[in-house]
Amino acid sequence: MDNIPVARPAIGQEEISAVSDVLKSGMLASGDRVLDFERKFADFCGSNHAVAVNNGTAALHAALLAAGIGPGDEVIVPAFTFVATASAVVMCGAKPVFADVDEMTFTISPQQVAERITPKTRAVIGVHLFGQPCDIEALQEICESKSLKFIEDAAQAHGALYKGAKTGSFGHLACFSFYATKNMITGEGGMVTTSDKAYNERLRLIINHGQSEKYLHTRLGYNYRMTDIAAAMGIVQLKKLEKFNLRRRKNAEFYNANLSVKGLSIPFVGPARNHVYHQYVIRLTEEFPMNRTTFIEYLKAKGIGSAVHYPIPLHRQPLFGLENDPDPCPVSTSLAGSVLSLPVHPLLDQKELTYICDAVKRVR
Repeated sequence: MDNIPVARPAIGQEEISAVSDVLKSGMLASGDRVLDFERKFADFCGSNHAVAVNNGTAALHAALLAAGIGPGDEVIVPAFTFVATASAVVMCGAKPVFADVDEMTFTISPQQVAERITPKTRAVIGVHLFGQPCDIEALQEICESKSLKFIEDAAQAHGALYKGAKTGSFGHLACFSFYATKNMITGEGGMVTTSDKAYNERLRLIINHGQSEKYLHTRLGYNYRMTDIAAAMGIVQLKKLEKFNLRRRKNAEFYNANLSVKGLSIPFVGPARNHVYHQYVIRLTEEFPMNRTTFIEYLKAKGIGSAVHYPIPLHRQPLFGLENDPDPCPVSTSLAGSVLSLPVHPLLDQKELTYICDAVKRVR
């Protein structure tokens, strides 16, 4: 059996041809391909507008700025997620306030959010972690009752559903990433969706140097534009996304049916949620025969890739200066020490899936 990587980009001739056509056209920067990608992605999500950017972190930063987040403000974020969710808040001069996550879904706990609201709170970022939507309805209710902005971090959840509607259609703003391991990719790239015309207009200023017309700059902005090269790939990938997601779900279903191992917990999917398995994340308890480090080495020796998403919760990252404070997020701390991602990408074949399950079941 060849090595099985934990992630593998699914790129075919159609993507190569689309990128080649852009290169031949001579229009390499932000142009018609970007506009086309934005229209198609907004339609896919069910939002009125989509603004393409050069990466997912830029999407978060631009969305927060468009929402008016700045110095002195607080934004509540989950403690268990990728660092960009919180670092984008710091980039605005604001303070991230960490809420713990639900022990079953690993997504931000609405109860924890409610407990952390202060007079300085201006927004809540709900992360759809590993491809599963967070408890959107509960978070929306909290935000509406406190006049807070609700921002979706959907960087790992392209096409995921909550109560039948797609992620990216719920928040005041929603942020996506098209990094090379995501469910759909452009190499690097991102998108902000919104149904608010004013947010859309602000975003377009923010990502283009604050430029309202050529060489007229009406606010501080950044160079966060997407290229036509990336957009051309994104247009093709978007057409394939539902097929990719279906394959990921089928792979996850196979694991769920064949990873009945003592001390190993498979992913839990919350009610009314359609998980798209950006990652298939298991949790190892004390009853599992190996500790996580030994298990990772065991899998590696079998040619099976794995990864820890994420080994350090955000409230323990030195960047935020809280690592020596009393632990306010015990679930996030526990998850950081016990989760492990197995390969679930759409290029896995049945032989590889069976091999992985057999290897895990042979652990002693």
